[in-house]
Amino acid sequence: MEPIVHSMNTLFRQLGLPDDDKDVEHFINSHQPLPREMPLPDAAFWSPAQAEFLREAISDDADWAEVVDELDTRLHNSPRHARPGQPWLSKQSSSYLPEMCGY
Repeated sequence: MEPIVHSMNTLFRQLGLPDDDKDVEHFINSHQPLPREMPLPDAAFWSPAQAEFLREAISDDADWAEVVDELDTRLHNSPRHARPGQPWLSKQSSSYLPEMCGY
C-alpha cells in the first residue's frame, strides 16, 4: 500500500480554510514570519480544533506530517521581497554572495 501524499491545498481544506492556490499563498504571506521559538500549533490564528489537528499530525507522524512540516517551514521563514530602492539582502548576507555563488 502506498502512503497517502497530501498537498497544501488539501491541508487547507482539512483545516476548513479556503484552499485555492491564491488563498493559500495569501494566508501564508499574511501570517509569516512566526517567531522561531513558536511551535506551529501555538500560533494565535488557529482555532482550537485546527491547532489540535496540527499537533496530532506532527506527533503521530501521520499522513499529514509532511505537508504540515512544509507549512511550518513556510510560516517560520519569511522571504524578503525586493522593494524598489531597497536592497533585498542584508549587508551581512550580501558579503557572502560571491562565495555562495562560487566566485
